[in-house]
Amino acid sequence: MGSVLILPVPCTFSMYKCAHGMTTFCVMKLLWQATRNENRYTKRFFGTILAQTPQNRVFSPFWMVVPDPRKPAVFGLTQPFCTAEKSHAEPKRKTAFGSVGRRIPYRILHVINQDGESLGNMHRAEALKLMDQHDLKLVLLRENVEPPVYRLMTGQQIHEEQLRRAEKKKASPKTGMVQKELSFSSAIAKNDLETKTKQIAQWIEKKHHVKITIRQARDSNTDMFVVFDQILETVSDKATYLSKPKLTREGVSTCILRHMSDKELKAYQKMEKQKSSTVKKDENEDLESSEPHQ
Repeated sequence: MGSVLILPVPCTFSMYKCAHGMTTFCVMKLLWQATRNENRYTKRFFGTILAQTPQNRVFSPFWMVVPDPRKPAVFGLTQPFCTAEKSHAEPKRKTAFGSVGRRIPYRILHVINQDGESLGNMHRAEALKLMDQHDLKLVLLRENVEPPVYRLMTGQQIHEEQLRRAEKKKASPKTGMVQKELSFSSAIAKNDLETKTKQIAQWIEKKHHVKITIRQARDSNTDMFVVFDQILETVSDKATYLSKPKLTREGVSTCILRHMSDKELKAYQKMEKQKSSTVKKDENEDLESSEPHQ
């Protein structure tokens, strides 16, 4: 008979206890490792978002999704962020006066022709057709009405209106600027004109704007524009025209005077000095030429 090898068999209870201990240790280690990884990734995720998000951005409420009961909960944001600046609509800018070309966002327009007569409401295609036929330009006059008002104008009309508006804006007193007004007839006596000129000089000295209005008197041939120039000549060392003399309506003319800036004053003084030097030089030359030759 062959020999039989008998190996020692460990105790079943000891084997079970050992295996159970190893399994518990491995499971605990795996759970600890998973928890550590999840915490690290969570901190990294939210830390990145907070680091990249400025203070003026507002987070929306969290939402939570659990796609599978066996998987951990997933946290997120309905919107990454929103800026406070974008939540407010930007104020509408006022367009400059001029031709709008063919860019008309409205379907129905109220059109005025180049003579200022109303042509009534019409489709924009019809308005563009009129513009092309008469070689005119469309200008937006009033937008906040229904329908918006456009006018057909020539290039010269647009240019003149732009100059008029610029002159009006220039003549309007700035915020904090005081504007004095003075009105008299073209038949004013010489003494009264001198008194008013002194008053104008005092206002100019205080750097006020002075609006002067002259009414053409009956049976008076006085040129109102000459009177304006006489007044300016009296205060020419400190004042200049803000708005040049112009006829506002029949028989009435106005202008606005202002104090000269430091730069303008220096240029004026330099010009006066050169003028005085030239006059003195001419006088010396005349004097030399008039002396008899010896």
